[in-house]
Amino acid sequence: MPEFPVDEQQDVGSVVGRVVGTEDSTPLEFAVALAPGAYLQLDDVVATERDVPGVGTVVTSGVVTEVRARHEGASFGSDVFLIADGVLPAQVQEIAEVMTTRVEPEFYVPPRPGELVRRATGEERARALYFDRMEHQVAAGVGRDGEPVYVNLEFLDGTRGGHVSISGISGVATKTSFALFLLYSLFTGGALGRRALNSKALVFSVKGEDLLFLDRPNVRLDDDLRADYARLGLTAAPFGSVGFFAPPMPDDPSGRPHVVGRTHGIAAFWWTLGEFCARELLPYVFADAEDERNQYTMVIHQVASRLKREVSAVGDSGSVMIEGQVLRTYDDLVEFVSDRLTDEDSRRDWAGPVTGVGTVNAFLRRLRSSLKPLRGIVRGDLADTQGRRVTTEHSQLTVIDLHNLPERAQRFVVGVTLAAETARKEQAGPGGLLFTMIDELNKYAPREGSSPIKEVLLDIAERGRSLGIILVGAQQTASEVERRIVSNSSVKIVGRLDPAEAGRPEYGFLPPTQRARAVLAKPGTMFVSQPEIPVPIAVEFPFPAWATRESECAAPAAAPAGGVGTNGGRPRDPFAGLPGSDDPPPF
Repeated sequence: MPEFPVDEQQDVGSVVGRVVGTEDSTPLEFAVALAPGAYLQLDDVVATERDVPGVGTVVTSGVVTEVRARHEGASFGSDVFLIADGVLPAQVQEIAEVMTTRVEPEFYVPPRPGELVRRATGEERARALYFDRMEHQVAAGVGRDGEPVYVNLEFLDGTRGGHVSISGISGVATKTSFALFLLYSLFTGGALGRRALNSKALVFSVKGEDLLFLDRPNVRLDDDLRADYARLGLTAAPFGSVGFFAPPMPDDPSGRPHVVGRTHGIAAFWWTLGEFCARELLPYVFADAEDERNQYTMVIHQVASRLKREVSAVGDSGSVMIEGQVLRTYDDLVEFVSDRLTDEDSRRDWAGPVTGVGTVNAFLRRLRSSLKPLRGIVRGDLADTQGRRVTTEHSQLTVIDLHNLPERAQRFVVGVTLAAETARKEQAGPGGLLFTMIDELNKYAPREGSSPIKEVLLDIAERGRSLGIILVGAQQTASEVERRIVSNSSVKIVGRLDPAEAGRPEYGFLPPTQRARAVLAKPGTMFVSQPEIPVPIAVEFPFPAWATRESECAAPAAAPAGGVGTNGGRPRDPFAGLPGSDDPPPF
């Protein structure tokens, strides 16, 4: 049996085997025969050397992408029993396949068969994964070897790239949890430096009230969890600066936020009829892809332009006057537009001179169908308050709760808010960063069709990083998201995937073994791909230090002295103190 200088305890940097000589070795891929007593697992980092005349020592580093074991000397499947009984001589041999990540110096020659291969640790591991070239590192979790894995900030802040795409099965892939952890790492890990003070995040929440407690510590926050965060250079704590918005209660004249679990520190948001007309928000009412396929797009913009010209404010409640008629509710506005478009004399001015009756009727059908979804958030019957306006100016993290709104209203809110924040950021310049986190991205930017929201998202994807706007999109199926948005994402992250989805070309950046593993990935495991590292790295991120539901709150959040949340006071829920379920986060 050949001898290898293998440490029996598999210490840091120990030799694990030699480059295989029975399989082709290339500068980009090679195989390692493991020595007796040694092991390699998937995602381990290894390195090997060879001397090249005139160049010197060339170090080839890589990541293990497959490991297989077999009996050498066996011819039939049943030989395993004879070998186990000692009748047939054979030897167990394990072979690890390695994909090259770095060659230093860049002289691309294949590793020579028989050369020693060692486990890369410490500085050598950092060089193999290009961590040594990352001036500003953002912790993404720990690798399979228990050591930190980083993302280069320059591919997150727009310097050399931007945007993040996160894909995986809902409820299993923990997409939202990872996105929040990445934001927490960005804001508290020190990579942003002084820019962290001016960096903001806008989060749209569509899955219950789970994100309304990010400012409260998790009851599971113990010394072990603190140690997990400390290993990544982070302090385990809830988000420090969070603002919460929710739509108002239906038919509530006081405009209280429509939530159950959080009783303070949350503001109701809505748009007044005056804003709706003056800012030409009508196109966002028609935000479905099917609306663009119809012929009434011209009518939408014609009516929006007319409303902007004719509107005037009435009082301070958001009511408006148009052509001498006072409108106090969204229903009034829809009825007014309907009257103008069905009247023979006024139709020409409001819909355009060449618009047919059939097109007008199609427009009115879609407009009337928006009454139920939008009448609660487009108001002219509530006293105007400063706190109702959705803004990221007062908090580092702003959460907009949409789960109580119909899907059409969710589209309206996302589209209008993104357009407003993009315009504000464009005027302010790229001094600070705005990270926009959107779940179910395929609903707002589907692969087929067009809509105002999709155009806003495309604008962010294509030129947002120059403005300091970074999109963090999460979706179950990247194959259903607009290609240009996915392709413009510098950092691609995958959790648990559906087997059919894993075979889509959108996941071509995953090696075949990682595609197969993504089907089996457990919650908390993600595959992170970034431009500098040729191979995606499997990472595990720590359990949230912040509460992900009301039952996980370790302590109530302090009520704000003013500003956001001052119009949301409600009696405390008498059942809030009951013990909750002990299952993992629902996202």
